[in-house]
Amino acid sequence: MIRCLVVDDEPLARQLLESYVKQVNGLSLVQSCENAIEAFTLLQKTTVDLILLDIQLPQVTGIDLLKSLKDRPRVILTTAYRQYAFDAYDLDVVDYLLKPISFDRFLRGISKIFELKNTAAEPTPTEAPAPKPFEEAYLYLKEDREMVKVYLNDILYIESLRDYVRVKTTQRQVVTYQKISYLEKTLPEGKFVRIHRSFIVPVDKILSFTPSSVKVGTHEIPIGRNYKNEALRTLNKNNLLSPARV
Repeated sequence: MIRCLVVDDEPLARQLLESYVKQVNGLSLVQSCENAIEAFTLLQKTTVDLILLDIQLPQVTGIDLLKSLKDRPRVILTTAYRQYAFDAYDLDVVDYLLKPISFDRFLRGISKIFELKNTAAEPTPTEAPAPKPFEEAYLYLKEDREMVKVYLNDILYIESLRDYVRVKTTQRQVVTYQKISYLEKTLPEGKFVRIHRSFIVPVDKILSFTPSSVKVGTHEIPIGRNYKNEALRTLNKNNLLSPARV
């Protein structure tokens, strides 16, 4: 089991990484910290194998935190800034993830950690634990003061409400303070398609469609003019669109 520490001063970024860690077999979340000082204090008394570390932190940066550690665990940097890449690799980090971080990109970084672990464990190689299948994948969304677990396979559609989104599932709906574009980049590629500036739908939940709308369950959702071509390409790739209907 790889013990992970998440360090990020943005609550939504921390929650996203926490949910990613919990979805991968072989990873264990030790704690989340909102600044480098809190993380440094924790590392003096707790052993971790991997730090998912933001660079732009208040008071002490992530880079400065790394330089202060004598026995440094494996590190994956998570940041919105490209310009620190040279400094990061000079500190021998395992990967450098640019925000917003999709689950697929997160898995590619984590696979490097498993490879390093397996190499160190030779001559008895073991397979890296596989991520959970899509049917078991989930994310946490904050609604009021509660973190709500939403299984991706239960989502019927996601609707933008300006600075909020409504996530409609087979059981309920969750309204959370979030941009739809952020969720679009977070959701697994090929499983969801944005068909309108205000709507994302799961590909396998589309029952039927016309040139102007799709039907998901009992809901008819419009296809935006600017999203039509990409939506049709995605449907075609998933064998939902026959050449005769183009």
